[in-house]
Amino acid sequence: MTEQQHDAGTPYSVSPVQAPDGAKKGDTEYGVPTSADVPTAVEAAKDRVDWKGEVRGLALMLLGVLAFHSLVAKPFYIPSISMMPNLLVGDRLVVSKYPYGWNWSSASFHLLPRGKWRLMGGTPEYGDIVIVVPRNRKEDLIKRVIGLPGDRIALVRGQVILNGKPITRMMEPPLRIAADKDLRCDSGYGSEYCYATFGRPTIKLPDGSEAIELPTWRETLPNGATFLTFDTDDEPNDDMAEITIPAGHVFLMGDNRDHSADSRVPASENGLGGPVPLSDIGGRAEFITFSFNGKESLNPLTWWGALRSGRAWSSLRPAIVPHENPGNRP
Repeated sequence: MTEQQHDAGTPYSVSPVQAPDGAKKGDTEYGVPTSADVPTAVEAAKDRVDWKGEVRGLALMLLGVLAFHSLVAKPFYIPSISMMPNLLVGDRLVVSKYPYGWNWSSASFHLLPRGKWRLMGGTPEYGDIVIVVPRNRKEDLIKRVIGLPGDRIALVRGQVILNGKPITRMMEPPLRIAADKDLRCDSGYGSEYCYATFGRPTIKLPDGSEAIELPTWRETLPNGATFLTFDTDDEPNDDMAEITIPAGHVFLMGDNRDHSADSRVPASENGLGGPVPLSDIGGRAEFITFSFNGKESLNPLTWWGALRSGRAWSSLRPAIVPHENPGNRP
């Protein structure tokens, strides 16, 4: 029996509720507690979120991604027609970071200040497709290596003259490319149909689709690297007086010769302004992962129908053929 006070302050006795003989531990109806009803300090600690650990884990994951993008490889998107016919607007590809060593431009998002230093630096080969950061802006461009350090290079009516000798250049049948009317590019004055700049009508194919056909050339460089180029019109950049490429520099050109702001074009016209320092080369294009034809939107349901067939996993390394005129090297 226990004593309690009633309203007048007089103590009286109250009998505690007794659990019946058959009640077991855990029968809360009769006030028989279990060990689970009384959380321990250890269990309470387990229920608390370790925010410091969560933030640390997230930070390590982000650092890992940043390190991989900066040191090993990163994805790249083609936004312009400057590398047609080998790269199309909408191509997604992988760029490796290590073939020529590392420099300030290797860091993703250009987190490092521009500089001339290089770590384990190497020199590209003729025909390599590389990522370059122009001196007058921060966005990456993609071009092909045409001249190496010490080369003398000139252009005459679109023909590359390397070390006093024309490289092998042969006309091919016009290449036919799907018109992809939904592709949009930045013209400098707003968004427009990417292929409008060619000023050529599309042709109707038997299956009802439309395509463009453009004058196509095959060029072969001194190491045997061979690739297709477009050269559609007579343009001022088809001619260039001979220059000597300085040490530690390369001469870059787009495969779409009449629509590429490359080493032939002054920096004042958004070009590369001549040979490019190797310290501004941020990696080498390796292969295409997939390609969209412009019909995709933010809705994932549109992605499958927008995929171009036959482009996934295409290598971007130039084919190497036996070359009859390897004497272009100085």
